Amino acid sequence: MNLGNSYSRIKIVDSSNFDLEVLNSSLPVLVDFWAEWCMPCKMLSPIVEDISQELSDKIKVVKVNVDENPDLATSYGIQAIPTLLIFKDGSVVGEIVGYVSKKALKDKLEEVIG
Repeated sequence: MNLGNSYSRIKIVDSSNFDLEVLNSSLPVLVDFWAEWCMPCKMLSPIVEDISQELSDKIKVVKVNVDENPDLATSYGIQAIPTLLIFKDGSVVGEIVGYVSKKALKDKLEEVIG
């Protein structure tokens, strides 16, 4: 999964910067919990990338690799991936488990960010 491209607005977060990037964010945050071996995660990745660009003025988008950050996955009850959590003001306000269409993801985000 190539997240190192220059146009990507998605930030990789881990245990060391999760609080700063997610819990203390002034914008709502979409957190994509994923793993390299997860095919649905790879299928969802371009959709998440598109959303990060289209809604960049309204939300922040970050990714958490569950294999590298099992503590974060455990603390948020992640049992299946991909799981997308939507945070607002430091709290989880939405959750999507599994692959979802771009329209469904955008609709869910619009519910939260208005």
